[in-house]
This record gives sequence, structure tokens and C-alpha cells, in this order.
Amino acid sequence: MYDITVIGAGITGTFIARELSRYDLNILLLDKENDVANGTTKANSAIVHAGYDAAEGTLKARFNVRGNKMYDEICRDLDVPFKRVGSLVTAFNEEEMETIQCLYQRGITNGVPDMKILDKEEVLAMEGNLKEDIKGALYAKTGGIVGPWELAIALAENAVENGVELRLNSPVTAIKKVEKGYRVSAGEKTYKTKVVINCAGVYGDQIDQMINEKTFEILPNRGEYNLFDKSVGDMVKTVVFGCPSAAGKGTVILPTVHGNLLLGPTADPIDNKEDTRTTFDGLTSINDHAKATLKQIGFQDVITSFSGIRAKVARKDFIIEKARGREDFINVAGIDSPGLTAAPAIAEYVVEMVQASATSLEMPLREKENFNPRRTPSIHFMDLSTKEQEKLIAKDARFGRIICRCENITEGEIVDVIKRKAGATTLDGVKRRARPGSGRCQGGFCAPRVMEIIARELDVDMKDVLKDGKGSYILTEKTK
Repeated sequence: MYDITVIGAGITGTFIARELSRYDLNILLLDKENDVANGTTKANSAIVHAGYDAAEGTLKARFNVRGNKMYDEICRDLDVPFKRVGSLVTAFNEEEMETIQCLYQRGITNGVPDMKILDKEEVLAMEGNLKEDIKGALYAKTGGIVGPWELAIALAENAVENGVELRLNSPVTAIKKVEKGYRVSAGEKTYKTKVVINCAGVYGDQIDQMINEKTFEILPNRGEYNLFDKSVGDMVKTVVFGCPSAAGKGTVILPTVHGNLLLGPTADPIDNKEDTRTTFDGLTSINDHAKATLKQIGFQDVITSFSGIRAKVARKDFIIEKARGREDFINVAGIDSPGLTAAPAIAEYVVEMVQASATSLEMPLREKENFNPRRTPSIHFMDLSTKEQEKLIAKDARFGRIICRCENITEGEIVDVIKRKAGATTLDGVKRRARPGSGRCQGGFCAPRVMEIIARELDVDMKDVLKDGKGSYILTEKTK
């Protein structure tokens, strides 16, 4: 019997599982997909928000500010790319300047440090590619950017290294209350557990309704993005927000931790929780925002477009609470923006909730003496010195073979991410961990070689190597 089962291996679920792995507990982490971070976590803005946007007194405000402060240490421990580049909320008229003043005051109330309202000259000195008719901006020094799927993958790896059991391809189909816990049916197996923590993202309401009357509804919201080549990655240096509206934070223009430029998202309510299409109207709207904000931008440099689904709820705040009348079922739902930023603080809070019920659940939380918060660092061959590269190649010749020419990724790096705990098994799984296929050609040259490596290392037929999710086969048979 498991002590705790966490449903959902996105950024929230992996943070919670990793935080719980500090304790002497038997923990199970389930996900319906065939890889970690395959939902909202793999398709979002990758922003670590400062915390001035969330309404005063909300869980969003509380956990945003706390989570932001935690990122430096966490990303160092887990060897995840993170940069505090700062953020700007831009204003192009007097009405928007009034909105910025309100955001500044809200930030003060929320406890956000290092904010300043800039005038036109100060903004243009910071971001010279913004249009000259800008009036001013709110600057927050603590704003940052991170690799969201790299972080979730690293959390899963570290959690597994600390004893968590990860089960993928395990959609939860039923939960039944039994004596001292629950029986959870997931995939082809059934698990007994004392506690369930529901982090199922856009399906969080369905998981809750397996043991409860309907108490909340997830309202899926689609956001579309354009990703630009690294050749234009320096068009902005900070996270550049438009002025927010009732629809949300608005379109953002920002650099990525890997040197690209990202533009988006839209904010479109949808009915289908799997509808990750991109649309002409959606991409046109974010492009129009960029043209109205920047002096120069070339859409010929877009290398891919994508969309992600956010889990909104009517109360416009996170749902982090025990299910009605139950000490042993915790809902962590409606984690839309700033969920990525808030996730480490949410994990702390959930552990406190478990601790508060530990006695009644006959499940005392004792910290492990051997908990290791540090993940084994990833190998980034091109970041090494010449001597370090020569030494590595002498030890393993696969680091001397470049597979992805756009991103300069070696065979050795690809093998490393396949062999790790919670390692890659698909083409996109390797891409998210080591970046082959992330460059300008989007895998046009390297994909076949990466597939060969996956097939060899996992001892499977190359035709069985998937692009990403279940059923996403690439090859059928040889043509020659």
C-alpha cells in the first residue's frame, strides 16, 4: 500500500512528489501520458512572474511571491536553466499608465521587491527595440525565465532518485474509497493508497468527481505561440508584457533561456481539453501585437508555432484544499498563471496540509537522513572547455559525434537523457531533455538519427519509436 499517490506529472505534481520525497514515505506518481510534463507544462510562456499581477489576498499572490524567491536555489540544485532577466509591463497611453500604477500598488501589497515605474526614456534605454510612442512601463527586477519542461523532468528525476515510483501511461479511470484510503484504477493496474493528491491539470475536475459531488469545473483556455530562431533572440532582453485586460495578462514578447524569441499567448476559451490547434486568427493577433510594440520584427524567422491548454476555474484563484469531508484527498486544481512560478510554494503548502493530518491518517512524516536535493548534472558538450571536451571524448567517443547541427547536440548527450531516471523514450522526449530538433530545421536533419539512437538504446524496433504521445508513430515500413 502506498502512503501517497500524486495524480499528474506536470510541474505541480512533480514539485509535490519531489517535496514529499524528503520524507520516509512510499509515494506513487501517476500520469496518463507516456512522458513527464506532456500537458500544460510543455506549452506555456516559461515566465517566472514577479507577483504584482495577482489580486491581493489570493493564493495566487501568496504563492507567486514565495515561489519566485525559491527559484534560484531549486534551479541550481536541479541543474535547470533559469535567468532573472526582469520584466516590463508596457503602456502606450495614459489609461494604460493608470493600470501600471495600480499594478505597482498591488505589487507593494503583495510584497514584491525591486519594482519601479519607468518613464519613456528609461524604458527605451532598457529596451531599444520598443516603439518610440511608448509612455512608460512597470519594471520588476525579479521577473525571470525558466525551462518549464526541463524543470518538471528534473523534479521527476530527483523524486525518483529519492524513492518515488513513477508510472506513466496510467490514466486514472476510477477511485474508490476503502478502509484507510483509496483504491485507484490507473491503466491496467490498481493501487491502494492512504492519500490521493489530485494534480491532474485540465482533468482535475473529473478526478475530483470520482469520489465527490461536483464542486468545481475546469474551464480550458487555449494559448497560441510563435517561436523565433535564435538569430533574433536579442530583440528584447527582458520579459515584455502588454498592458493587461479582462482577458488576462495579454501577449508577451520575451527571450527564452536557450536564446530564442517567444511571442504569445492568445487566451481563447474552448470546450475540448485536447484541442491544441493553432489558428490563423490566433497567430495573426499575437503577431499584430508584436508589430504594434516593436520597431523591428521579422516573421520569416518563426521556426515553429504551438499552443497549450490552461486550466482555469470560475473562482479565479488556485484551488488547493481537501475534498469536501475528507482528510485524505487533496485537490490542487485550477493552476493557471502564475502556476509555474507558484509551484514550489504550492508544494510546500501541500506538504503542510499532509503534516496537519498525519496523526489521523496514521502516517507520521519523518525526514529522511539521506535525501539528496541535487540531480546529477546534465552534460552540455558545447558549454565545456576544449580540454574538458577532449577528456570526455576520450572516455566516450559518442560525445565526438554531432547529431543535431542546429543546436550542436552530440550522440553522448542523447544517450545520457535516455538512460537517466524518468528518461526519454520518444523523439520529443529527447528533444525536451537535450534539444535535438529544437533549432531552425526543427529536426529535419537529426530526427532519423535520434530515432536510431532511441531504438538502439531501448532495444526496440525503429518503427516503434514514437514522436511523442501514444500512437504518434513516425515510420511504417522501409521504402527501399
